[in-house]
This record gives sequence, C-alpha cells and structure tokens, in this order.
Amino acid sequence: MNVLITGGAGYIGAHACKALKAAGYTPITFDNLSTGWRDAVRFGPFEEGDLLDRARLDEVFATHQPVAVMHFAALSQVGESMQDPGRYWRENVMGALNLIEATVAAGCRHFVFSSTCATYGDQDQVTLTEDTPQQPINAYGGSKLAIEGMLRDFSARHDLETVIFRYFNVAGADPEAEVGEFHQPETHLIPLMLDAIDGKRPALTIFGTDYDTPDGTCIRDYVHVMDLVDAHVLGLKWLQADKGSRVFNLGTGSGFSVREVVDASRAVTNRDVPMTLGERRPGDCTKLVSGSARAIEDLGWSPERSTLNQMIADAWRWHQGKGYSR
Repeated sequence: MNVLITGGAGYIGAHACKALKAAGYTPITFDNLSTGWRDAVRFGPFEEGDLLDRARLDEVFATHQPVAVMHFAALSQVGESMQDPGRYWRENVMGALNLIEATVAAGCRHFVFSSTCATYGDQDQVTLTEDTPQQPINAYGGSKLAIEGMLRDFSARHDLETVIFRYFNVAGADPEAEVGEFHQPETHLIPLMLDAIDGKRPALTIFGTDYDTPDGTCIRDYVHVMDLVDAHVLGLKWLQADKGSRVFNLGTGSGFSVREVVDASRAVTNRDVPMTLGERRPGDCTKLVSGSARAIEDLGWSPERSTLNQMIADAWRWHQGKGYSR
C-alpha cells in the first residue's frame, strides 16, 4: 500500500515514513528539498518535485497510485510568515490546492493533513480542544486554516475523506537516531538549545521574558515526534476503516515554559545552557496547551514518549551525531 508523503525529507515527514514502513506501508516521499534532506529519505522511494507543479504531481500519482496522502510539506516559521505573508499564502495554500485537486483527480480517497495549533491564535488560560474557535494571528496559522477549509469543501463535493491533525510543539527524535531534527537555519527551541550547549552557537536567545506566565517566558505543549507520527498511522487506519472525516488535536495537555525546558536540558545533558535575553517576536502567543482526549479515545493514541526529559534525551542522542547533506 503506497502512501504519498509530501515533505517526507523533512523533520516530521521523515519520522512518518519510518513509522509507516514499520506498519506495512510503502512511503513515497515527494519533496522539493528546499528545507528537507535527501539523506533523510531512507524508508521508501523518493520523487523530487514541487507542489506548485501540478503536472509533476499528476505524474507521481500515476506512477505510484497511492492509497492515501499525508501532507506535511509547508513553510512553518511564524516570524517569517509575519514578514512575508504572501509567500505563505502562495506556497502553502496554492501548493495544497494543487495537491488536493491532484488527489481527487487520481481517485485517491484518503488524505491526512498536518495542521497546527497556530490556527487557534492567542487564547490564554484555555485548554484548546478541537471545538475551540480558530483565530490565527499570523500568516502561518492563517494559511493552515485556509487549507482545512479547502479540505472540508472538497470532502463535501468529492469522494474524499480527511483526517486533520492540529498539533502543538513537536520535539525529540527517532530513538534509534536514524532520522532527527535538522534545519538550516535552525528555529526550534530544543535544537537551538542543544547547539548552545554543544558550542555550535554562542548562546540560546530567549525571546520575551515579560509574558503573563509564572516565569515570564511563553508556554508551549510539547509532543514527541514519534508519538506524533504514530497518531498519523492511526489516522490513516481510521480512514481505511471508513470511519469518516475527523479533526484531532495532538498534545499532552501539559505546558512548559521556555525556562522550564532549559532547566530540564541541564538535568538531561548535565551541561549549562549559555543564554541571552531578547524581545518578543511578532506573532508569538503567550500560551498554547492542547486537550487531546479525542485522539486518545477515538484513535486509541497514547503519547508515551512525550515527557520533557525523554524528548530532550532523544533529541540529544540525535544531536550528538547529527547531520544530513543534500
């Protein structure tokens, strides 16, 4: 059973390919390598291409005839989306429209979409559920919300069933260290922190220390990447069992501040974290914490590795031997 994985050369996509292979599927990676890595494609065939190239998409669908699509490919930096919103609307939304239309044209009925908690916006002191009003405050969240709307519209008109996952901060790495998190430039807290610990950058910058939180730094809900991709396999099986379209949050219900993550890293690595303090970044929310009861109850999902120490330990193991080359 072939599954088309857009963004399969990226952080989450590569882990999804490994999980799908272990579950008996053949992941077909479709990636333009703008941010992904050819070396991360280890679990199935690779097709280089861009989502804005509809003819290339049609060719790949015809060649591999996938039974489902998992769509991970997207621009995902909040700050960049505030500075260049047009790029996010063009590449994320128009690319997704091409992909959805190609999926329908090929007669592929099942579509799993990687959405985000950024669609909820800044809603402090609220545990976010799938029914929480969506009020994105940046172009990244806005583009993902637009794609959710497209999927609902296409599902209403065509024989297309969808699972939408809105997830929170993804962290950690493959425990066997075959694939991991490696961006250039790096923008995510834990790998930036590990770079600072390891002397690969002068210091970790904490952006904003005046948030309305106990220690002044913003709070996020972290989920282990392996738990996250396990949910995607369960979502695919949900669709194949004809249970219908569904939206799921993926988080743990527990939030950690930036300073708490730094403190945990000291305990895991037994090293100090060089730090500098910076101003808040435009578009950053104060607190984002998920309620994931629906995924736990309906999918039977269990985020077993999503403790802060485990995520940092797995990321540290990958980090010490990390590296991809294009």
